[in-house]
Amino acid sequence: MSVPDYMQCAEDHQTLLVVVQPIGVVPEESFFRIYKRISAVSQVNVRDSQRVLYIRYRHHYPPENNEWGDFQTHRKVVGLITITDCSSAKEWPQTFEKFHLHKEMYGSTLYDSRLFVFGLQGEIAEQPRTDVAFYPSYDECETVEKRIEDFIESLFIVLESKRLDRATDKSGDKIPLLCVPFEKKDFVGLDTDSRHYKKRCQGRMRKHVGDLCLQAGMLQDSLVHYHMAVELLRSVNDFLWLGAALEGLCSASVIYHYPGGTGGKVGPRRAQGGSLSAEAGNRHRPGKDGISVLFCALTSNGINADTSAEIGRAKNCLSPEDIIDKYKEAISYYGKYKNAGVIELEACVKAVRVLAIQKRSMEASEFLQNAVYINLRQLSEEEKIQRYSILSELYERIGFHRKSAFFKRIAAMQCAAPSIPEPGWRACYKLLLETLPGYSLSLDPQDFSKGTHRGWAAVQMRLLHELVFASRRMGNPSLCVRHLSFLLQTMLDFLSDQEKKDVTQSLESYTAKCPGTMEVITLPDGLKLPPVPFTKLPIVRSVKLLNLPTSLRPHKMKSLLGQNVSTKSPFIYSPIIAHSRGEERNKKIDFQWVQGDVCEVQLMVYNPMPFELRVENMGLLTTGVEFESLPAALSLPAESGLYPVTLVGVPQTTGQITVNGYHTSVFGVFSDCLLDNLPGVKTNGCTVEVIPSLPRLQISTSLPRSAHTLQPSSGDEISTNVSVQLYNGEAQQLIIKLENIGTEPLEKLEVTAKTVNTKEKLYGDFLSWNLEDTLCQFPLKPGKIATFIVNIKVKLDFSCQENLLQDLSDDGISVSGLPLSSPFRQVVKPRVETKPLNPQESSKAGDFSHVKVREHNKQVILGIRKCVSFGSLALLIHHQLILQHRKHDCSIRKVLKLLRLLYFMT
Repeated sequence: MSVPDYMQCAEDHQTLLVVVQPIGVVPEESFFRIYKRISAVSQVNVRDSQRVLYIRYRHHYPPENNEWGDFQTHRKVVGLITITDCSSAKEWPQTFEKFHLHKEMYGSTLYDSRLFVFGLQGEIAEQPRTDVAFYPSYDECETVEKRIEDFIESLFIVLESKRLDRATDKSGDKIPLLCVPFEKKDFVGLDTDSRHYKKRCQGRMRKHVGDLCLQAGMLQDSLVHYHMAVELLRSVNDFLWLGAALEGLCSASVIYHYPGGTGGKVGPRRAQGGSLSAEAGNRHRPGKDGISVLFCALTSNGINADTSAEIGRAKNCLSPEDIIDKYKEAISYYGKYKNAGVIELEACVKAVRVLAIQKRSMEASEFLQNAVYINLRQLSEEEKIQRYSILSELYERIGFHRKSAFFKRIAAMQCAAPSIPEPGWRACYKLLLETLPGYSLSLDPQDFSKGTHRGWAAVQMRLLHELVFASRRMGNPSLCVRHLSFLLQTMLDFLSDQEKKDVTQSLESYTAKCPGTMEVITLPDGLKLPPVPFTKLPIVRSVKLLNLPTSLRPHKMKSLLGQNVSTKSPFIYSPIIAHSRGEERNKKIDFQWVQGDVCEVQLMVYNPMPFELRVENMGLLTTGVEFESLPAALSLPAESGLYPVTLVGVPQTTGQITVNGYHTSVFGVFSDCLLDNLPGVKTNGCTVEVIPSLPRLQISTSLPRSAHTLQPSSGDEISTNVSVQLYNGEAQQLIIKLENIGTEPLEKLEVTAKTVNTKEKLYGDFLSWNLEDTLCQFPLKPGKIATFIVNIKVKLDFSCQENLLQDLSDDGISVSGLPLSSPFRQVVKPRVETKPLNPQESSKAGDFSHVKVREHNKQVILGIRKCVSFGSLALLIHHQLILQHRKHDCSIRKVLKLLRLLYFMT
């Protein structure tokens, strides 16, 4: 036997093998539809008996395996069902002839056969036949299941007759020697009358009868026959058949202990035999030696009186521990024969399935390791794929997930072996996907953002590269892009600089044909591949929502309650809402955005790649209100530090807007990156209130701008500085233009004036205005201009100034032996004599007799600088007082007295 059946399990020893095959040209879909209905009839109750027959169906079975039917009867094809299409009576003879040819293929072992004919009608179809069933079409065949049950009953009749014939000793008749195919030449010329030879024949026949009893639903009898066969075969060292007897004993014990089966593909099986069913609750009750003992007695039905004593002494059913020991012994005997490699391999598989139920994983792995090294003939590529797939499945059942993934990956690579004319890349890709869990790999990028990396990164990268290669050979560029994106996103920390360059180059070449998207890819088998956003290209460390520029910030109008009254809650602290307040403090923004104005969000990013990273179409992702994101493009240098990036957009409606993340386009892959999926990102809050659009006012004046700022801005005010120079008593008009440059009408205008006077030396009103004409133009619609006039009249009151000289000195006018100076203009430079007139007097404080003035007319210019703030305007009023001195010999003391007198007169 050269073709192993990797799907075999211990309970298959009690089944009858039936082959279902098509004859001629039969549509594949129609064949498997009928095959499915036939194979559904897998258990049949025997009439007038408590026995149950189990059927195993195959649509393909190698004829050479049928030759081992005497060694193990469940390998023998005992039933044949053929399906054919026949549309006319002329085709019927040829169709029937093909049916007979198929019967000859398994003729030596067949108990019965059936032919199902579809499409033939007329006299031939109306003739009653037992071996042929006619149906008009594949849709009109309601009696298929009933005919199968009748067919199985006919198989049982033949099986029972053979069992009775082989089990009954016939005195004087020689027991034939049962052989496997490779043994026939070894027994030529042996002495058939020797005691050793007779024991060999008896042991093999007793084992064969045990197989028939097990198939016939007589579990108790089969256990007795297997025990007797083991004793006989052990005495003559017939190791191959001794191994088969031990395996049969294990199979019968497994069927008893595990009625649900070990293959994991059938439902609970019915208990075998009446006495076994009655003792089902005591199956695992240990005996005095720790072994489950089933005390059963056989009737003499099929067993002569000479064997009754042996039956009573039988050990019967094995315990779960003894089952594994006997399997090991049987496999060791199989290993002595080179031609029994398939039998040994299948026995290992059966033992592993039993150990998986017993949850003895380490022992099961030993059986599997032995199965790996069993040398069979040169297997075809298809058989290698099947072998590695079954090994993977068995390792998975015992919990060896990584070993399972290893063999499944080998099976995947075998699907695309160079020796195969048409490599199965789809099968290869499917098997590679099934290996992912074994290597702690998931195709969901969210699984890699939770904690530390799991699994061997080098093996995972190799597997992802193989998925990319298989996708490319399948002709599916979207899969290539998705897997490469996943590789770059999740394995970025493990890639070398050269590997990063190679992966990105491959990704760009694929995205040139098929750009990467955020859509879920659904595979033909229903598996869904989630999108892979590039949250690491670039890496974002902080997100900050920015306030509007000062000129665009909204200011809340003062309410009647006043600014210091809080309307949020009357309680200082409440333990119920403490937690929610903490969250609000973390998320709430203390400023507002305005509908229709450009709003900004600042991101601190850096490039982890060893080359320049170009990010295109980078914008904001928001919810809550309609938001127009204005995408940006940036280029980050290689392995750059933190780099500020400002993303802008315009809210179109009002309400609460939440910044959820951002979108990018990197290497041709479009990504939607959510802040919740970014680990370690710092943010000042994500939600801000958007208020309705506000008017925007532009102010211009008739006066020139000033280069100096007279009062620093508080941050909440917008100031424009203009200057004007006036004499005391002089008046001038200031024309202010108000233009509405926004989209909303301007409804209200308030004008206030504030005099900035730090030393309070000036008195009087400088500014006056009348807003009646201006307010008539309100509400001021968008694009309209309104004007109003401010009258400026300088009226300085210098009365009640007792120490004017000291005040003037405080304003920056110095009076000393040096030139008299003002902070605004250069004054007359006095001439200093080389010798003082009276040194003693000149040393006195306040004595200025040493200073002399020129004889011609001179001007003393005194400048006093004051500031008046009007709304957003600042006016500089400069007052000059011109004094003339005509006396040639006037001393500085007299000049000062005259100066004070003139000021008082003014």
